Amino acid sequence: MRNHGTCATGLDTLTLSQVAARATADKKGRDPVVLDVSAVLGIVDAFVIASGANERQVRTIADEVEARVKQAGGPAPSAVEGRADASWMLLDYGDVVVHVFLEETRTYYDLERLWRDAPRWAWEADEVAAGK
Repeated sequence: MRNHGTCATGLDTLTLSQVAARATADKKGRDPVVLDVSAVLGIVDAFVIASGANERQVRTIADEVEARVKQAGGPAPSAVEGRADASWMLLDYGDVVVHVFLEETRTYYDLERLWRDAPRWAWEADEVAAGK
C-alpha cells in the first residue's frame, strides 16, 4: 500500500475500505474482501469485493455502501456502473473501488484469483483489533 492517505472522499483509503466492507456484510453480502492493489495498479489503492444472491441484493448492497460512506463523511462515488442489470456493480471512490457481484458473475471473473498476490486488508472489528 502506498499509504493510508486521504482520498477524494475526505476519508483515508483504509477507513473507506473498512466502511464499505462492513456495509456489504451488514446487508448479507457474501465473502467481503478488501485487497490492497496499489502496488499492482498504481491508480487505485484498494478493491472491496463482495457478492449477492440476486440482482436485488446486489443493488441493496451497493446502496448500503453509498449510504455508509456518506455517513462516515464521504460523498457519493464519482461513478456507479452496472445498476441496470446488477450482475456486477462498481462504485468508484477514486483510491477505492467497490465491486458487488452476483455470485455466478464473481465466480466467472474471479478477481481474487486475478489479484491473488495483492495483500488483504483487515476490515472486521476483531481483525483490526488483532492487527491482521
